[in-house]
Amino acid sequence: MRHLILCLALALGLGLSLSARAQNNEIEANIRAQIDALKADDFVTAFSFASPSIQRMFGTPENFGAMVRSGYPMVWRPAEVRFLELREVSGQLWQKVMITDAAGHVHVLDYQMVEVENGWKINGVHLLDAPGSAV
Repeated sequence: MRHLILCLALALGLGLSLSARAQNNEIEANIRAQIDALKADDFVTAFSFASPSIQRMFGTPENFGAMVRSGYPMVWRPAEVRFLELREVSGQLWQKVMITDAAGHVHVLDYQMVEVENGWKINGVHLLDAPGSAV
């Protein structure tokens, strides 16, 4: 009986770990797909990765694209994208992403993710201080 309980506990832990990894993979894939669409100036596709509240806020893919080009040029034209940790803060999931721009400057961004009926969507992006920058 004790052996059965241990096996069930291990299986449950493994299942949760695989579920978390799948969730992490989906979140990273969505962010990467949005960045790829932005690099191709495909603002319609990029807009599709935004949450419903972000879509309502900007109204059109063109408005969204203009905001990204002016406010987040490192996301629009990144040289390198590296995913850091996914973490939960006050019940919200945040994916930290390190982006190197074309000039070689490093930017760290925090993507807030929300789960909607058809998967994970980006609900906002915050620019954080890059490693080694003055605060």
